[in-house]
Amino acid sequence: MTTAPRPLRCLLVDDEALARRGLRHRLSQIGDIEIVAEAGNGREALAMVGQHDIDLMFLDIQMPGIDGFGVLRTLPMSRWPLVIFVTAFDQYALDAFRVHAVDYLLKPVEDERLREAVARARKLRDHSELESQHARLLALVGGERPQTLGEPAADRLTLKDGSTLVRVPLADIRWIDAAGDYVVVHTADANHVARASLRELAERLPPERFVRIHRSTIVHTRYVTRLRPHINGEYFVDLDGGQELKLSRGYRDQLDKLA
Repeated sequence: MTTAPRPLRCLLVDDEALARRGLRHRLSQIGDIEIVAEAGNGREALAMVGQHDIDLMFLDIQMPGIDGFGVLRTLPMSRWPLVIFVTAFDQYALDAFRVHAVDYLLKPVEDERLREAVARARKLRDHSELESQHARLLALVGGERPQTLGEPAADRLTLKDGSTLVRVPLADIRWIDAAGDYVVVHTADANHVARASLRELAERLPPERFVRIHRSTIVHTRYVTRLRPHINGEYFVDLDGGQELKLSRGYRDQLDKLA
């Protein structure tokens, strides 16, 4: 005799009561779903998560006070349910959420897309994949990559490259350039462009392996093959792949780390 699957315990979060009512009705037609609570803003959502055992949260993004991303940043990661974003706006990393989150649904939500999203959430819950799900979401909304199961946090750098989250092994990063409001992370196989500052990335990299040699360049020491004096106290930094970077005069105190 097989045990019937436990219904998905859901929280609906939207500042529009009509939107919550419509979503509740459509979810009732899917089956194996229990709406345990609703919230009209971020503060109410935080309270509901604290009061109930939630499997899945349907979360609007633009709300007064604490928005959808703020809800996730405020909650301890251990309290995060699975999340499906439901919003009228498509500028919030739509493709990235479709790949790395449970889903990102645009209003008005299509019935088939809703069914697909719920099925995906149920599969994640039933296969105990919450830990990796939490890590991907936290990286997206917070810009930092937390530690995931069985993998040291220092081994990879998570970047949002266009609309996709990319987890780049630190060992593969050869150097990083700044380009205006963006950085370019160079590996042997690809260049990843992300909206971030070089200072921000430097704080997330182990300083014994990654050295800043210019206001717009960080280099991975393992790939440095030669230092060549240039003019005005500058140096050329040669990499094993044939690339030539420049160490500026203001960063000469970093030479010992490259030798």
